[in-house]
Amino acid sequence: MILPRTTGEKVVSALRKAGFEVVGTRGSHYYLYHAQRDVIVTVPLHSKKTLAPKTLQTILFQAGITVDEFRALL
Repeated sequence: MILPRTTGEKVVSALRKAGFEVVGTRGSHYYLYHAQRDVIVTVPLHSKKTLAPKTLQTILFQAGITVDEFRALL
């Protein structure tokens, strides 16, 4: 499955739709927590740059979200 090219801001928005909430920031990184899954995901927001495919893949893996689910949330 091909990953969409997207920015960190859009990833944070999609994860919030999936039930994650921002619990903190440090520098240019957002930390999102999902209570039912008991997981924290880190998303970089380096200006408006698109995320590297491997970075997005790692974020989705940590969040427990498939690429198709992520596309639906965008």
